[in-house]
Amino acid sequence: MARQSISLTKPNDEWLKAQVDSEEYSSKSELVNDLIRQARKQQAQVEWIRAKLIESENGGFTDETKEQILEQSKALLKFSIQNK
Repeated sequence: MARQSISLTKPNDEWLKAQVDSEEYSSKSELVNDLIRQARKQQAQVEWIRAKLIESENGGFTDETKEQILEQSKALLKFSIQNK
């Protein structure tokens, strides 16, 4: 695992400490890694939505039903959660 040194603002450092003190996380590193995983998952979802919007704008209307689109979205979310 790569080791990094980062600087935090006082409010962010205090928030991290509070999360660890509440025993939600065992260390600041664990919490930071979880936050990064969440951000990556959110980015993947945004990119998927953006790609769908671009595809729709460039291709006109989709032939997919709203149920199919919802299923694809749920599958992406399930995949993201499983790879957490």
